[in-house]
Amino acid sequence: MPFSPVQTKKLSGAVVRQVEQLILRGILRPGERLPPERELAERLGVSRPSLRDAISTLQDSGLLSAKPGAGIFVADVLGSAFAPALTQLFARHDEAVFDYLSFRRDMEGLAIERAARFGSDTDLKVVQTVFSQMVNEDLKRTPEEEAQLDAKFHMAIIEASHNVVMLHMMRSMYELLREGVFYNRQVMFSQRTSQQVLLDQHRIINDALQERDGPAAKQAVHAHLDYVEASLRDQQKAQRNEIVARQRLEHTLKKS
Repeated sequence: MPFSPVQTKKLSGAVVRQVEQLILRGILRPGERLPPERELAERLGVSRPSLRDAISTLQDSGLLSAKPGAGIFVADVLGSAFAPALTQLFARHDEAVFDYLSFRRDMEGLAIERAARFGSDTDLKVVQTVFSQMVNEDLKRTPEEEAQLDAKFHMAIIEASHNVVMLHMMRSMYELLREGVFYNRQVMFSQRTSQQVLLDQHRIINDALQERDGPAAKQAVHAHLDYVEASLRDQQKAQRNEIVARQRLEHTLKKS
C-alpha cells in the first residue's frame, strides 16, 4: 500500500521557515537584532533547544549571524548583490550614475503601479506615514536625515508592490546609494529651493498612490527621477565650470 507513517515535522524546521519568510518579505531587515532567546522562544511557542537548533541552521545558511555579547542579527546579505570591484567601477564613472537613475526610473515606475494595484490599505498607510514625517516642519532635520527619509519613502513603495525579488534588488541598490557610490543624495537636500521642489514631487507621488491611480503615480515617479537626473547634470556642469574658473583665476593672478 502506498502509505508510510506520518511523522511530525520538527519544530525547529517550522521556525526556520518562518524566519526565512520574514527575511524574504523584507520584514526582518539586514542588521536587525532578534529578540533574546527566552522571549523569542515564547513568541514562537517552541522550546529553547528547538529555537537554538533553528538559529544554528539559519546561521549555517548565512541568513543570521551571532555577535558575541550582543545577540543574533539578520545577516547583511545585500553586499553580495554586487562584487566590490564592480561597486568601485560604478563609483569611478559618471555613466553608471545615469544608468542607475534610468534603472530606478523603470523599476520604481513598475513598482508603484503594482503598489497601486496590489498594495493593501495598510501598505498605503505606511507610505502615507513616511510622507507625513517628511512634511513635519516641527522637526529640524539635517540634509542627511532628509535623505534617509527620502530613501524610506521610496522603499515603502517598493515594499507595497509585494514582489520579493524587486524588494531585495532595490534595497541593495539603495544601499549603494546610501554609501555614496552613485551620487551624494545629501547634496540635493542641502539647498532649500530643491528641498521644497522635492517635497512637492513626493506629495504628487503619494497623492496618486493613495488614490490608487497607477498611471498617474508612475508618471509622477518618472517626473521626479527626471528632475533628479537634470539636477545631477547641472551639478556636474557647475563643478566643471568652477574648475575652469579657478584655472583662469590662477592664470590671471600669475600674470598680474
